[in-house]
Amino acid sequence: MVIPDLGRSPKPVRVDTELRAEPGSFRDPANQVFHAGDEVLRALDETAATHWRALAGSTFFPPLVAAGKICGTEELPAGPELLAGSELLAGSALAGWAAVLRHERIPFISHPYEWSFAMLRDAALLHLEILRAALSAGFTTKDGSAYNLQWRGTEPVFIDVGSFVPLRDGEPWAGYRQFCQMLLYPLMLGAHLGLAFQPWLRAQVDGISPEQMGPLFRGARRLLPGVPTHVHLHGSVQRRSAVTSTSDVRAQLRAAGYTRELAQATVRGMEKLVRRLDHQPPPTHWVDYQRTCGYSGDDRSGKERFVTAALSVVGRRRLVLDLGANDGRYARLAARHADYVVAVEQDPAVLDRLYRTLKGEGERRVLPLVMDLADPSPGGGWRAVERASFAARASADTVLALALVHHLAIGRNVPLSEVLSCLVGFVAPGGRLVVEFVHPDDPMAARLLANKPDGIFPDYRRDAFEALLAARGTVEDRLELPSGTRTLYRLARS
Repeated sequence: MVIPDLGRSPKPVRVDTELRAEPGSFRDPANQVFHAGDEVLRALDETAATHWRALAGSTFFPPLVAAGKICGTEELPAGPELLAGSELLAGSALAGWAAVLRHERIPFISHPYEWSFAMLRDAALLHLEILRAALSAGFTTKDGSAYNLQWRGTEPVFIDVGSFVPLRDGEPWAGYRQFCQMLLYPLMLGAHLGLAFQPWLRAQVDGISPEQMGPLFRGARRLLPGVPTHVHLHGSVQRRSAVTSTSDVRAQLRAAGYTRELAQATVRGMEKLVRRLDHQPPPTHWVDYQRTCGYSGDDRSGKERFVTAALSVVGRRRLVLDLGANDGRYARLAARHADYVVAVEQDPAVLDRLYRTLKGEGERRVLPLVMDLADPSPGGGWRAVERASFAARASADTVLALALVHHLAIGRNVPLSEVLSCLVGFVAPGGRLVVEFVHPDDPMAARLLANKPDGIFPDYRRDAFEALLAARGTVEDRLELPSGTRTLYRLARS
């Protein structure tokens, strides 16, 4: 992945497909994001263009870009050379904007409710670090959204370059409420109450309000770290200010002597609080799955050889999905053959442990995400497209579905035909699906079947599975593991 160098001459943007507006970029009228093929472009109005040029020349912004903490960004030259002779500027949605920026392309866009606790905390800390640096240089940010951050593997990166604006003394941080709702409050739910924040953020695109947090923190809980100031006082101020205009609030703060130094002190206090918040999800039986899953040494070796061969069959992969990644064993293997791997795991405890381990290893090519594949992330926000569904984002050169099918088909009562249609749907045209079928007499499948009425899954058979698989592409290879109760397949999508 290449981060554009702000000091070089921008290369022309070649557009082989139509310009598409990013559905999640419409709330700030001063700038809008577009896609042209793999290019990510941001159009700016006159005011935003002026702010951008001041930002690019500031003392804090270029070092943060160079360190990878803010996404690589460059301004494209005006005129026909922008698109190497294309008429895109003159006849498209880019016409009329004062400037166009090109951003580094993030390998896979994820949503905050797909992150583990440690991921959300690291994202919040990066947000505050960048804000503190901006304040020191006379800038601030318009908002505090968790969606302003994405990932390069286990490294968070700030992507909303258009949110930076010059700071005016006496003005509060406009993003404080949003930061609380989308980052601080979810972390408090986990650290103070042991609650999973993911369902809250998935249900509400704007996060958790002070009014929702207040009733959860009564009695002795009122005194937990951060609660008095950022929940109860914040909620009280919000209620008192409901009839006060923003300009009145600014005037009151200026009159009270609110300064840049006070703003920086507030951010440092929030950083200290966020660092103190921690939550280790309670362990489940999936945490020790590699020891308890029943694979023999020969099974494991054969499986790894089969997966390696599948990943090598058509050269280096651009994107691999590892569905049901558990401890990331096969995600790591895939990273040797791919530019990027998205490792999806349902269990938050397992995923959080995987993230912390990968982070310790400095892994930047594996992105771990929390998700239940029987209930994957839907489209959300405005018109249900502001935040794209997982299915709309997931189009991979290779999809690994290892020891997964029986959990969906037996554990979650999803028909085999539906399971395979879902899995194949994640495979890009010309890509491969590597899938494992666990036979009904396998100990793990038998354990799941023991909790179901007799005869409820008459079609859960290897011959039925193979027929359904063959109807969806070409089975290029198969391997029955030495145990005799599991079979691996490599399918080329039709």
